Amino acid sequence: MRLLRALLRPAGPAAYTQGQSPAPRAREYFYYIDHQGQLFLDDAKVKNFITCFKDKQFLTFFFKQLQLNRSGRYQDAFPYLSPCGREHNFVRCDDRPIVFTHLLQGQAGEELLSYCGGGDRLVVSFEPEKLVMFPENGRVYHPAPQKAGGVGLVKSALAFELSPCFEYGQGAGRPPTHFCWQGKHHSLTNELVQLIRSNSST
Repeated sequence: MRLLRALLRPAGPAAYTQGQSPAPRAREYFYYIDHQGQLFLDDAKVKNFITCFKDKQFLTFFFKQLQLNRSGRYQDAFPYLSPCGREHNFVRCDDRPIVFTHLLQGQAGEELLSYCGGGDRLVVSFEPEKLVMFPENGRVYHPAPQKAGGVGLVKSALAFELSPCFEYGQGAGRPPTHFCWQGKHHSLTNELVQLIRSNSST
């Protein structure tokens, strides 16, 4: 009984055992993504660069499978799911499960945002006009794959690099209105704001 209690880990209102089998040949694992886009086992006592997952092949598969959790299990505590056959990997995060970490250039010269440690294997097209500096927390967001919620967080270090490009047409203290990039003056659409708010309230 004492060993069983030690294996069970709380996750908000939920408790679990890593590798538990709720049905024959089915396995469940539980993960956490921090605001730097680093992936950990949820019950890891120490979460830092040393203990996060780094294998690009694993990360690429894991994040390409990532989707909203509609499994009927752990949906409140782990709102995302990365299925792998009969293995279900439940995921919770500090902010968003997709975290953009680097700006890359594609083979045709196009600009790409790389996310969650996948290098050029995990990318979306960079759409500067769709960047959002969210007024409630000052963080920067960008569109992400729809099945993973449609919104990704821009890592703070990258957001800091991009910050001089924001222009504040409504004055200081108000959200930015434009983004000046590669000689082009982009009007910010702010179309992600309502999506961020609706996701945050669920």
